Formats: sequence, C-alpha cells, structure tokens
Amino acid sequence: MASDCLFCRIIAHEIPAKLVLENEHVVAFRDINPQAPVHVVIVPRDHVASLNDAKDPAMLGHLSLAAAQIAKSEGIADSGYRTVVNTNADAGQTVFHIHLHLIGGRDMRWPPG
Repeated sequence: MASDCLFCRIIAHEIPAKLVLENEHVVAFRDINPQAPVHVVIVPRDHVASLNDAKDPAMLGHLSLAAAQIAKSEGIADSGYRTVVNTNADAGQTVFHIHLHLIGGRDMRWPPG
C-alpha cells in the first residue's frame, strides 16, 4: 500500500467509496465523476502505478473479469459497455494506481477522445 495513494486508501477503507465489488484481488467502486449511467472504477489490491509497470498477467485478468461480472450485475452486459485503462498523464490518468474504468448504460461513440 502506498500511504499517499487515493485508491490504496479506498482499498484500506480509510476513505469512503460506494463499493460495487470487493474480493481478494480487486476493489470496485462508483466513479465520483461518472461519464455514463454506469461508471465503475476497478483497482487491484496491490499498488502498481500504471499499465507500464504491470508485471502480473493474472492481475490484469482479474480486472477484466471483474468488469464483466459487474457489467452483468449492473444489467449492461448484453447492451454493451466499454473498459478503459488510461496510462500516464497524456491519456488522462490522474491517480497513479492502475485502474480499469467500466463505462456503460448509454450509447458509446468512436473515437472516444
């Protein structure tokens, strides 16, 4: 845990969040600035700054499988959803703890940026 990391503090229950899923691998919570009717942030329990620093394929798999599970429970799996991993500042990463955004509940356009 990085003591100055917002997401590590949410994982440790030091900062409140609207939890959607919590298991031994990931913690998922509602985004405080949602970009769609469903916008959930999924984070691994281990602190990894960004996708560039990821070494564990299983950790990345746990993030993706959690997204699929949450999409089903939120009722957006059949209509469709988007998963996004922003890596570093130019991509919009503002919290440097790798995380996956699950976004859905509305029509998604392309290109996204």
